[in-house]
Amino acid sequence: MSMDDVKTRGLVLLGCGKMGSAMLKGWLDGGLPATSVTVLAPRPSDWVKSTGVHINTALPTDPAVVLIAVKPQKMAEALPTLRALGNGSTVFLSVAAGITLAAYEEMLGARTPIVRAMPNTPSAVGRGITGIVGNACVTGAQLDLADTLLQAVGQVVRLETESQMRALTAVSGCGPAYVFHLIEAMAAAGEKAGLSAELALQLARATVGGAGHLAENSDETPTQLRINVTSPNGVTAEALRVLMSEDDGFVPLLDRAIQAAMTRDAELAE
Repeated sequence: MSMDDVKTRGLVLLGCGKMGSAMLKGWLDGGLPATSVTVLAPRPSDWVKSTGVHINTALPTDPAVVLIAVKPQKMAEALPTLRALGNGSTVFLSVAAGITLAAYEEMLGARTPIVRAMPNTPSAVGRGITGIVGNACVTGAQLDLADTLLQAVGQVVRLETESQMRALTAVSGCGPAYVFHLIEAMAAAGEKAGLSAELALQLARATVGGAGHLAENSDETPTQLRINVTSPNGVTAEALRVLMSEDDGFVPLLDRAIQAAMTRDAELAE
């Protein structure tokens, strides 16, 4: 399967909020004809209406892909309308959080090819990272197609097992919130140290954004980049002495945060 299959057989996008719209924009920018896409959404935005895609029309008889981008709580209501496409050659690709492959198989049929994906919010600006895993019915070519479709909003990684989705969710799915909170905390500390609130926030935001960009684009590891900034016995070293404390520094704190996120994810899945 390839993007040519999507062009000829069609793609159904169930739900078109921020994530669905970001992916749709990426596909259209990448050359997918708008006429190959059918969007099912109760309140499509003016932008979606302007793209030329089919909106809330009859479904293609055998689409290459159905991409599920509705909120998890809407799933039981939305999926039955697509059950007729289950147990066939249509791949169901879901970006809804927390719903297992087994749950989709129950809703769509046990022989349905299903790929579960967990993108994160920077996908809205094409800088996301998404983890994917398929069920036993998914072929290598179908997984490749899911990978290609999701590259429209950033990087894609493939998980070895579905059980790894919980850790990925806690690290990259929730992770943007940790970084936003780091910016908040740096800005608050800067203001407390004597800077204006506006200046402290500008410094914190640009520093985190710039450091993240450098970490992604440098040939050096984050460890080496940290060392590069840190003069022995200097100012940065003294701050890192606090932040790298084995008792209450970043490492044990983030470990506790990740474990708490995974525990909550497990509770919500029950």
